[in-house]
This record gives sequence, C-alpha cells and structure tokens, in this order.
Amino acid sequence: MSSHGAPIPMTSRPCGPLKGEARVPGDKSISHRSLILGAMCIGETEITGLLEGQDVLDTARAMRAFGAEVTDHGGGTWTVSGVGTGGFAEPEQVIDCGNSGTGVRLIMGAMATCDISATFTGDASLNGRPMARVTDPLDLFGTRAYGRSGGRLPMTVVGAADPVPVEYTVPVPSAQVKSAVLLAGLNAPGQTVVTETEATRDHTERMLAGFGAEIATEVTDAGRVITLTGQPELKAQKIAVPRDPSSAAFPVCAALIVPGSDVLVPGIGLNPTRAGLFTTLRDMGADLSYENERIEGGEPVADLRARFSPDLKGIEVPEDRAASMIDEYPVLSVVAAFASGETVMRGVRELRVKESDRIDAMATGLRANGITVEDGPDWWIVTGLGHGNVPGGAVCASHLDHRIAMSFLILGMAATKPVSVDDGGPIATSFPVFEPLMTDLGAQLVRDNQPSG
Repeated sequence: MSSHGAPIPMTSRPCGPLKGEARVPGDKSISHRSLILGAMCIGETEITGLLEGQDVLDTARAMRAFGAEVTDHGGGTWTVSGVGTGGFAEPEQVIDCGNSGTGVRLIMGAMATCDISATFTGDASLNGRPMARVTDPLDLFGTRAYGRSGGRLPMTVVGAADPVPVEYTVPVPSAQVKSAVLLAGLNAPGQTVVTETEATRDHTERMLAGFGAEIATEVTDAGRVITLTGQPELKAQKIAVPRDPSSAAFPVCAALIVPGSDVLVPGIGLNPTRAGLFTTLRDMGADLSYENERIEGGEPVADLRARFSPDLKGIEVPEDRAASMIDEYPVLSVVAAFASGETVMRGVRELRVKESDRIDAMATGLRANGITVEDGPDWWIVTGLGHGNVPGGAVCASHLDHRIAMSFLILGMAATKPVSVDDGGPIATSFPVFEPLMTDLGAQLVRDNQPSG
C-alpha cells in the first residue's frame, strides 16, 4: 500500500525528446521549517510558494494541533499565526506525520522543551525508521521519549518542564538531528551549542536568523559550531519558498539521458549545502548550466538548463559531498547507468535509514533492469552501460519511497524497454505534480490500474 491509499502501479515508456519548462514545487525542507518557525513566533507569517505535498500538509496539520492558526489561502500562499516560543498547547489527538521523517523529527525538537506531551505516529515506512538519533540528544534537555523497540514510532514525547541548555556534537551528518536540537534550544535558557563535523543543509540556521534568533556559526578544527541563544522572541516573516532542488533533480536527470532533450527548470534554490548533485553531474560531463543567478529570501537561486548528454562518464563522487546531495543518490544512480564506466558513491550510510533502505532498493531494481551494481554498508558502485544500452523491462518495488518510485520512472524514459513501479502513490508526499509536469515535457507515464488515453 502507498502511504495514503491503495497502490498505484505505474509504467514509464521510452519517449522522445523532453522539451519545455519544468516548474517544480517549492522546497520541501524550507516549507516544513517555515510552518514550524511561523508557529513558534508571535504574529502572522506569510508563506508563498509552499510545497503542498502530503508531507508538508501533515506538518501544517500538526502545527494546528499544537495551537497555531494555519490558513491555506490557495495558490501556495499560507499564513501562520504563531503562539510564541514555548507556547505550544498539548495536542488532543495523536500527531500523524504520514511518511515524513523530516516533519516528525523537527516537530519533536520544537515541542521537546515545552511542558507538554505529544504522541507521534506515521505510515508503515515512517514507523520503521529510527527516532533515537533525535530523542537521545533531546533527552539532554530533560525531555523523555517512550516508543517501540529500536526507538520507533508510535512514540510519546514528554517535553522538559525545566529545560537546560545543551552542548551536542552530531555523530553522523544529519540536518534533521541538528535542526531538532536547535529548535529545542529555542525554549531553553542560555546557549545551546551544536557541532557538526561535516556540514549539512543550513536552512534552519538561515531561517532562525531571519526570524530574529541570536545564532552564530563558526568553522573550527572540530567542525561547524553553531551557537543559539535561547528564549528569543521570534518575529513573524514573509517567506518566499524557492523551488526544490531535490524535485528539480528528476526533470534535470531525465533531460540528460533522453536523446534530444532541452529542459529549463526555473527558480531553483542553489544553497551550497543542497547543490551537490548538480556539481556531480557536471563532473560527469553533463550539459547543465545555471542562468539568471540571483539571491531570493537569503537563498541563492538560479534557472537550470539541462540538455541531453550522450557522453557521460562514471566518476568517484567525493565522499565529503554526500551531505549536500543525500536525497539525490537514487536518481544519480539512474544517470550512472547511462554513463560509461563506474560511478562510485561512498560515505552514504544514511541512505540505509531513509524512507526505505535506498541503497538496497535501487541496487535491486537496477540489477533487474540489466545494470551491474555492487554495494556495501555505506557505499555502492554502478557500472554504466552508456547511452542506448540500458535494457530496462523490469517491475521495481518502490518500498513506500517517493524518490525510489520517481527514479525508476526516470529510468524507463531512456531504457530500451519500459520500466514499471509497483506503487507510485508515495510520489504525492513530495512532488504531487510529478506526473503532469513530466508528461507535459514529453514523458510517457501510464497508471497501470487505469485505462490510458
């Protein structure tokens, strides 16, 4: 079953050139944080360009449950009337975060230093994912969490009545863990200090500063040291959400492997902590250019133009780039299948505990489509066959994972034979317009349980 209904089997058929403009949805990471920080300040925050995928809608519903007034004005414009730092009310019902690991972990952090309790659950995929990586550092504030074995949902979090500031070093690169600790630190007295040995996406730090928090980042021998002064009065903001680079990855990668393609993806956020995929593709020889580079809302933005690139080469992706493109490795592995030689991806253990075990899911599906893949605990290697030589023809399991489903559908656009996924339903969690957007560009996507035409 998909996360919110019956399975939706889908097939992607080899297609002609992809042409046109791909207006992908708003950035999911920024959308989640806009709603949460808007709920934690006094006054009305206006958000335009909000991603209206299921993950973000679940976060909006959660903020209402904690007492904020969240209003959808249509067209991606929303307002949030917040309750102030530490002002969350105790929810009357269980908080269902659906498929969203980002949503549940950030919300746990935001309520962890409020004197309330909340119970969290999700779909089958989310309920199987580890939460101890967040609840362990939250315990340092005085928070307590009670879940199933292995630190899994459903889980009740009891906020700290008298929180204390925390100094914490993130053990593995994780923007979710870092952000949860910083959000918890907002309602703790004194200074909360988070050190990360490897930089991860910094949307939380940028947005906290924008909302008026006192936050400073210093690069030291120990890593990036982020110091947050607790108990500020956050100020309501107007936020224009840039388009999501993780969503842009799909039309961009499709254009690179489908002959004759030329696709423009306007207004993409190019935060350096998020743009590793595009750098990697260019290293592989992709015809990918940035146009109209600019700054919007404190974030670097550009229009991306991707053209068919028949001479892609396999490379070894720098391990220190992993955090800036962790969600894009599945679709990168698809591009790697059409490159010549080996594409080596290391330092990606985090992929084992995403919505699915993404290394295993992609390796299994790629092998079924005629691609050689080797994998280990935190690495995998895809041996590409070059343009025009990928067989395809398999049905792949999506494992309730939106990025797995979309990646295999991209594969089918350039393989010799169609490629199917057992369930495309989870795509709606992050990219609800994926099908019409790709179809408008020229893709041949069919829902197998519905008549075509």
